[in-house]
Amino acid sequence: MEVQHEADAHRFVIRTEGVEAEVTYTLRDGVMTINHTGVPRAIGGRGIAGELVGAAFDHARAKGLRVRPLCSYAAAWSKRHPEVADLLA
Repeated sequence: MEVQHEADAHRFVIRTEGVEAEVTYTLRDGVMTINHTGVPRAIGGRGIAGELVGAAFDHARAKGLRVRPLCSYAAAWSKRHPEVADLLA
């Protein structure tokens, strides 16, 4: 599955089987705030949410941003991945 970054819309997207999953975020003062992770049931259970959140953290690292995971999934994901702890705002 390929993660697409739609920078103008402030989101990361995976499209599969005609269904779209997304992570949305806002940017302010060098902080990427992850607001929402959404994976429809039709494509759930495949690790898509993790791929999307991981892509958001990778993007933040590449751009020198800090990350504030407000969405419950992104917050839980960041706790399971200590390698991103240095990015947390």
